[in-house]
Amino acid sequence: MGGLRVVAASFVVPGPSGVAIRDSLKGLTVRDEEVLRLVGGLLGSLASRDLKARCAAGLEHDSDRWARRKHALTGESSSRWAGSITKATHDQWALARRGQSAHISSLQTGVDTITYRLSLPIGAKGSRGRPGGYRSKREWFAKSRRLYLLQDRLEQERARWEAGRVRVVRGGRRLLRARHNLEAAGLTEAGWRLRWEAERWFLQADGESGKRYGNETIRVGPDGEVSIRLPAPLAHLANAPHGRYVLACRVRFRHRGGQWADRITAHRAVAYRIHHDTGRARWYLTVSWHNTPVRTVPLEAVRAGGLAGVDMNADHLAAWRLDTHGNPVGEPRRFDYDLTGSAPHRDAQVRHALIRLLHWAERHHLALAIEDLDFHTEKTREKHGRRKRFRRLVSGMPTAKLRARLMSMAAELNIPLVAVDPAYTSRWGAQHWQRPLTTTTRKTTRHDAAAVAIGRRALGHPIRRRTAPPPPHQRDAVGHRTVQAAPGIPGREETRPRVPGPRTRSAGAGLGAKAGDQRAHNRSGHAAEHQSWHQDPLPLSH
Repeated sequence: MGGLRVVAASFVVPGPSGVAIRDSLKGLTVRDEEVLRLVGGLLGSLASRDLKARCAAGLEHDSDRWARRKHALTGESSSRWAGSITKATHDQWALARRGQSAHISSLQTGVDTITYRLSLPIGAKGSRGRPGGYRSKREWFAKSRRLYLLQDRLEQERARWEAGRVRVVRGGRRLLRARHNLEAAGLTEAGWRLRWEAERWFLQADGESGKRYGNETIRVGPDGEVSIRLPAPLAHLANAPHGRYVLACRVRFRHRGGQWADRITAHRAVAYRIHHDTGRARWYLTVSWHNTPVRTVPLEAVRAGGLAGVDMNADHLAAWRLDTHGNPVGEPRRFDYDLTGSAPHRDAQVRHALIRLLHWAERHHLALAIEDLDFHTEKTREKHGRRKRFRRLVSGMPTAKLRARLMSMAAELNIPLVAVDPAYTSRWGAQHWQRPLTTTTRKTTRHDAAAVAIGRRALGHPIRRRTAPPPPHQRDAVGHRTVQAAPGIPGREETRPRVPGPRTRSAGAGLGAKAGDQRAHNRSGHAAEHQSWHQDPLPLSH
C-alpha cells in the first residue's frame, strides 16, 4: 500500500546506564546546617563564575581553557572541588546546547507546516498524513503573520547556534520567573529567596575509583558516617583531621543499600550530592554510580517464551499476554493511574502502575513489549491546529519519565523489554483485533487491541489479518486462506490483493464445459431452474 512508512525493527531495550538512590540526613545539628549552607554558598558562587566563563568561551572552548578554569578555582576550594565544578558547568552548557538544537528543530517544523498550509486553498481537506488548508480567511491571515514571527525567531536561534551562545539559568528558569508572580506560585518573597539560594548551592562531588570508599571529597563510610572535605577558605570550621567536617547524623540506604555497600567496600567510584528541600525543611543525600555494561538478551530468546504487549494511554496501561504464535491468552489487564494533582502525586501514580505491571509479568515469567514513543514532535501547535484538547492530552502523558522508570524497574526484576515501532499499532489493532476478540462476556477496547498489535509486532508477526473468504470456500487444496505470511515474506503487512475472476478453484457460472446444456446433468427430470423442488421427509425409524 502506498503512503505507509517503513516500520523499524524491534529491539531489546538495554538496561539503565546508572543508578541513583537517596536518603535523608536526619539528626543534623544547628552547626551542621550552618556549615552546609556556608560550603554550598561558597561553591555555588564559584560555579556561577565558572559557568559564565564557560558560556563566554562558546565553541572555542578546548582542553587548555578547561585546565585554566580548573586552575582558577583550585586556589579558592580544592583540586577535587574544582574538578567537580568544571565538569558540572560543562555538562550544563552541553544540556542547554541540546535544548537549543531541539528548539530550532521545533521552529523549523512550525515554519514548514504553516508554509505548506498557506499554499493550499482555503478549506481544502488534508491528504493522508498531511494537514489541509486553513478554514477561513481570518485564520489564513493570522497564520501568515505568525509565519513571519516564527521565521524571525528561527533566524535569531540559528545565529546563536552558530555563535555558540546558550541561555542558562542556575537555579532554574521556572523558579526565576516565579519571582514575578509569587501569589500564583504559592510563595512568599522570603520563601522564594530561600528556595532560590538553595537551588544555586553547589554540594556535589564526583567519585574516584581507588580512593577510600570511592570518594575523597564527600565520603560516606560503611557505618553511614558522612564527612566533607572543606574548601580552603572554610578550613577553620573542620572538626576532624585533614580539614574535614563530620556530620552528626548517619545515613542508611534502604533501597539498593547492598549494592552501594559493595561498591564502597571495593573502593569503586560513587558520586554524592547534598540537597536542601526548603518546602519540607529537610536535607537529603543522593548517591549515584555507573553500571557495568551488560550484554542484552537476544531478541529470539525473548520471543521464545511469549510476551505481553503494553499500550500506554493517558490514564492507564493496557496489557495483554500473547503466546509465541501471536495469539492472545487469557484476559486483558488494565493498570490505572491518575495524572492530576501535584507532581509528587503524579509520579507516585506512575510508579504504582508500573509496579503492578511488573509484578504481573514476573508471576507469569513474561517479557514486555512497549512502543518506542517520542511525543516531542507530536505536540506542536502548528501540526494539530485547533485540536487543543488532543495537544493537552499528548503533552500530559509522561512518556519519557514512564519509559525511564520502566527500564530501571524492569532491569531490577530481570524482565526483558522489547521496543517496537508505534506506527499504525492503534489503527490496525482496532481494525483487525478489536471485533474478533470481543465476546458476549468481554468488551475489548481499542487500547486492548493495540496491546495485541504491539505484542505481535514484537514477536515478529504481522498485525493486519487477511480478509477471510466466504465460509464454503475457506478450505481448498492448499489449506486455509487466512493463514498468515511468514516474517520474511515481502509485503506481508499489506492487504490481500484483489484477484480478478472467480473466488474459488471451481468454474464460475456459465464457464463450465456443459454450461450450455443444463439438462445434461445427471438429474431426474429437468434442471432445477425450470421446476420447483422439495425434499422428501426423512424416515424416523427403519
